Amino acid sequence: MSAVFKASRWTRGNFIFRTTFEITSDAVVRRKRRWFSITEQTIHLSRVASVGIEAGILFADVRIESTGGGEDLVSHGHWKKDAKTIRDLIQDWQTRNLPPAARGGVGG
Repeated sequence: MSAVFKASRWTRGNFIFRTTFEITSDAVVRRKRRWFSITEQTIHLSRVASVGIEAGILFADVRIESTGGGEDLVSHGHWKKDAKTIRDLIQDWQTRNLPPAARGGVGG
């Protein structure tokens, strides 16, 4: 599984180089290009504490917080549908990969 979500060029900070979120089979990757470099941040899906969406009329800002207290992954200007899909993909992965004790099973 790998899904890429690009922010709209019509939103702040994305006119020339758009911010992208990639949801892979085990991580969330945020990429932001610049003229001569690229910034890439990665959080393993098991380390995602929450996904926050601040939605406007058309676009939404996405904030992915980690359990480790590191820097949040933030991106402005995603379509609202894409923001909800990002949240749903992360929640689905976390639900499928819950430890047995958290699912109500027997174990330590």
